[in-house]
Amino acid sequence: MDSKLIFLMLSILFISCKNKEETTKDEFRLHKDLHQYITILGIAQDGGYPHINNVQEFSSVRSGETSRELVVAMGIVDQQSKKKFLIEATPDMPEQLAMLEDKHLENGTIINGVFLTHAHIGHYTGLMHFGREAMGANHINVYAMPRMQLFLENNGPWSQLVDLDNIKIKPIKNKVPVSLTKNIVITPFLVPHRDEFSETVGYRIDGETKSALFIPDINKWSLWENDIVQEVKKVDYAFIDATFYKDGEIPRPMSEVPHPFIEETIELFKNEHKDIKSKVIFIHFNHSNPLMQSNDKERLGLEEEGYRFANTGDVFPL
Repeated sequence: MDSKLIFLMLSILFISCKNKEETTKDEFRLHKDLHQYITILGIAQDGGYPHINNVQEFSSVRSGETSRELVVAMGIVDQQSKKKFLIEATPDMPEQLAMLEDKHLENGTIINGVFLTHAHIGHYTGLMHFGREAMGANHINVYAMPRMQLFLENNGPWSQLVDLDNIKIKPIKNKVPVSLTKNIVITPFLVPHRDEFSETVGYRIDGETKSALFIPDINKWSLWENDIVQEVKKVDYAFIDATFYKDGEIPRPMSEVPHPFIEETIELFKNEHKDIKSKVIFIHFNHSNPLMQSNDKERLGLEEEGYRFANTGDVFPL
């Protein structure tokens, strides 16, 4: 091969690697410059993407046509207090905790606390990684509502985590604020959902200057005692249930897994100003939801209206 061509190829590779390194440093510097913030650690519904019994999705990820997506989780980071918290203990939790440490905050502890929303598989089963078969953790703070606490304490294998002090249950109550640091407060609130084993909550997160809602799972907005439009107006960011785009999306009765369709949500916000719509950040996408893909035509149209879609790695100042 011509020596000039080899030199050119090596130069391009060097520049590419340098740019990538500088981008990583810039991202790290950005996070360090923020005092408190939320970071998105996953956007998929409980089954993740690709999804079981969908060989095509696995093939699509292997070929690079689509990307793997982790199950919904959110990190809360306070650089001033040197503390980090996790909302949801997903099956992907080991990778998500590594992301928090590698890209955001290394403070000598894997996590300062984990907040749970409910007892469906994508939202609590990651606790297994704290057990003796994996980390063998010591007194990891796990914040849980009353029924969620009883579920963990009285059902194996979760009860073993409690008995062996791998986790320490920290009780929380509906609408009672919890101070994470002097600058960040989180408040659970009940929402209607399929509560077979525990109640279901969303969270409000208040920082120094910004506030957020996190409601990854809810049945239908009409069943909630609150008006979602009014609740969104009270905060800066609203991460809300986007499990399905529309009715008929999966080959079984959708009443078995009730969620507000994205179509229903945007109907509620149709008369609102773009500034309000831009507070809505869709998250918790089922593998069947075409709007998970960033190049989807309907998604691009909704983004033009102001709506936003969560992406793993996104950072939102608090």
